[in-house]
Amino acid sequence: MIESCSKKRMLLGVSFLGGLTILVLIIESHWTEGSDTKLFIETVENNSTCWQREQYEVISACHPCTAFEIASKSIGVCIHTSYKEVLKCKNGETVTRSCDRVAWLEERLFWKFECSMFALAVLSCMSVFWRENILRQRIVRKVAKQLRASV
Repeated sequence: MIESCSKKRMLLGVSFLGGLTILVLIIESHWTEGSDTKLFIETVENNSTCWQREQYEVISACHPCTAFEIASKSIGVCIHTSYKEVLKCKNGETVTRSCDRVAWLEERLFWKFECSMFALAVLSCMSVFWRENILRQRIVRKVAKQLRASV
């Protein structure tokens, strides 16, 4: 089936699927940014839960704990998820809370994956064209040899 498709149709199909993928990624990113998808583990340093009872301000957004903080267990919230965020409650108390994930780290990993897949696709495409060219040259030589033999 795929062998019967011309290069134009294959290129059109791959372009369509690539465009559809990009469209889905754009739509999904708009939907997920609008809703609050952060899932928090209820782990807080010094068992302070002022952020549950009153308003708070995020001083430092969710970011990874350092290797020293995890190994030394100096900050208790780093043991559970290896991510932390610092909050300041309305009463002035500063609290460190554990959080599940860091959005910019996940996005960076996603784009690294996408770039590596694109590079792999380009290499695969180049190898297919190279192999096709070699096979075409072999056929031309074989036909030329047959024509020489018949004359």
